[in-house]
Formats: sequence, structure tokens, C-alpha cells
Amino acid sequence: MSKNTICLWYDKDAETAARFYSEVFPDSRVGAVHRAPSDYPSGKEGDVLTVEFTVAGIPCIGLNGGPVFKHNEAFSFQIATDDQEETDRYWNAIVGNGGQESACGWCKDKWGISWQITPRVLTDALAAGGSEARRAFEAMMDMRKIDVAAIEAARRG
Repeated sequence: MSKNTICLWYDKDAETAARFYSEVFPDSRVGAVHRAPSDYPSGKEGDVLTVEFTVAGIPCIGLNGGPVFKHNEAFSFQIATDDQEETDRYWNAIVGNGGQESACGWCKDKWGISWQITPRVLTDALAAGGSEARRAFEAMMDMRKIDVAAIEAARRG
């Protein structure tokens, strides 16, 4: 296990979520699945309690802690993409599997985890500063899923 691992709280679907992420994102996998040694407030002996998994190279643990805590946008995974095809693939996998769209490249999966699907062209434009960054930023503000061609056009002016 890594020294620093992200722990994500799920009601009861940690293993299903981990398997979904491992199918969608490269450099992702499901590791050990640990079962509860006895009954606990949100489950029974033998239920999946925790799942070790990796999402795009980031080690995580999914904890089936029950319905007490909910995810919010204060935590998100940001996935850098190289082109529109990759952006569409991740966006469609998350939103098309029971998730929901939000603004400016953000979406949520069906478990409530927030994702930023961010083309590198947008990150590069914002890092450029000045009027190029302003134009790209203003174009992004009207988007849900990021449109790479529109960001490129905004960069050019």
C-alpha cells in the first residue's frame, strides 16, 4: 500500500465503482477486496468493506461506509486529455453510465464523485496568460464538455 492513499466513501458500491474506473481509465486497476470480519453499522459480516484500486495511477481505497456521507465538488479527479476523442471517451463513459454533466468540463459519476475532463489545450491556454488565456477562459465558461476546436479558435482570437 502507498504511504498516501485517497479514501473514497461509498454507500455500498465501492467494488463496482473501482471496476468501472479500471475499465475506463488507463493505468487503473482493482487490487485487494477486503470483507467485513463481522457485522458493522452499514453492513454484515462478509460484505465488501474496502477495495484497493488505482485510478489513472493514483492509489485509492473505496470504503463502503453507508449512506451517512455524500461526495461534493470539494474533491474531484482531474483527467488531462490530449484531444477531443479522448475527452469525449471519458466524458461519455462517466455521464453515459448514470452520471451527470456540469459546467466547464466538470461531471459527476453515478456515485457522486466529481471529475474534471480537461483537454491539455485548455490548460496550456490558461497558462499562456494575457488575452489568449482570457479568450480561452471565456469560451470555456459557456461549455459543459470542453470543445477542443472552440478552445483552439479562442486561443487564436
